[in-house]
Amino acid sequence: MEPEFDPASLKFDANGLIPAIAQDAATGEVLMMAWMNAQSLARTLETGRVTYWSRSRQELWEKGLTSGHTQSLVDLRIDCDRDCLLLLVEQSGPACHTNRRSCFYTAVREGREVEIMGPQS
Repeated sequence: MEPEFDPASLKFDANGLIPAIAQDAATGEVLMMAWMNAQSLARTLETGRVTYWSRSRQELWEKGLTSGHTQSLVDLRIDCDRDCLLLLVEQSGPACHTNRRSCFYTAVREGREVEIMGPQS
C-alpha cells in the first residue's frame, strides 16, 4: 500500500513557495511555470481546478477564473528532490497571459531570440 501524501514533505522555499510546471496532459506540451504555496496546493487537490499563488498580488490565483482559460488537474507529480511540482492539466484556451498557448513562445536560435508562437485569435 502506498503512503498517504504529506504536503509537509515538500521542500518549499524561504517564502513558502514551490515551483509548479503546467504541462498539457494530452500532448505533453509545457504550458507555463508558476508558484504554489501549501494553501494553493491544497485547494488544487480539493477542487481539481489549478490554483497558484500570485507573487505580485500576494493572493491565491485560480487559473482562468477571470479569463476563462482554466486548468483542470489530471495528475500531480513531484520531482525527486521534492522541490518542484509537475501538473498535468487539461488546458482550456491559452495558458499564457499574452494569449499564446504556452508561455514558452521564445526560442534562442543561432544567438537570436525568435518568436516561435503567435497569439491565438
